[in-house]
Amino acid sequence: MDDVLGKIKIFPHHFEASVPDDPQTTNSTASQLRSHSHMWIGKKFKKAASMLNVFHVPGLPWSSGASDHDKVELTVAEVEALRTEITDAEDREAQLKAKLELLDELLRSARFVGYLYIRTRWTALPGEPPIDDTDVDDWLPRFLVLHGSCIFYYLNSTDLSPQDSTLLSDVTEVGSAPSFLQEDQQTRYSFYILTSHGLRIECSSLSKVQVDAWLGALQTDCRSQAEMIDTHQTANQ
Repeated sequence: MDDVLGKIKIFPHHFEASVPDDPQTTNSTASQLRSHSHMWIGKKFKKAASMLNVFHVPGLPWSSGASDHDKVELTVAEVEALRTEITDAEDREAQLKAKLELLDELLRSARFVGYLYIRTRWTALPGEPPIDDTDVDDWLPRFLVLHGSCIFYYLNSTDLSPQDSTLLSDVTEVGSAPSFLQEDQQTRYSFYILTSHGLRIECSSLSKVQVDAWLGALQTDCRSQAEMIDTHQTANQ
């Protein structure tokens, strides 16, 4: 007859302590587990070492040994080279930041900015024969900025200082010039600026809207500049 207490059925031998296995079998099993564990750790270490080689930085020799931790060994010359590279990178960052701040200021405060192709010609002296250079392609891209009472010519929009400038007070005439075809058969629209020093600045663009906008802005600003000069001279008389 089974031992039954109410609805609970008791198994007398269920909670008895299990008999230990054979010591030799236990030792063998433990040895196998340790062996598998060492093999797994070794594979993980090799995998980590290979990853370090993937992300290896030139000039930073990685060394690893069974009795030493992973470390980077640098000579004095390598440390100085790294310091120089960091300093150069910081200088380049500062220069780029200054260029971006200048460009932002120009875009905020300038009346007109944009890239145009320009070339310069000097007015022929009295008695000097005219030079036919219509076939000479010496147009150069420049970033023009109409700011205040001056036109600034930059090589690039991110340059810290302009290559040249023209005072509006020195401008005697601004007018449209005939359009012409480029070698690729694209039409380029143009206008010119004459100064009191005999310099003719020719500007062109593939966009007629851009040329018309520059022409209108320059004519308006030059006229205002001339009126201001006349008013000042009249006041001084």
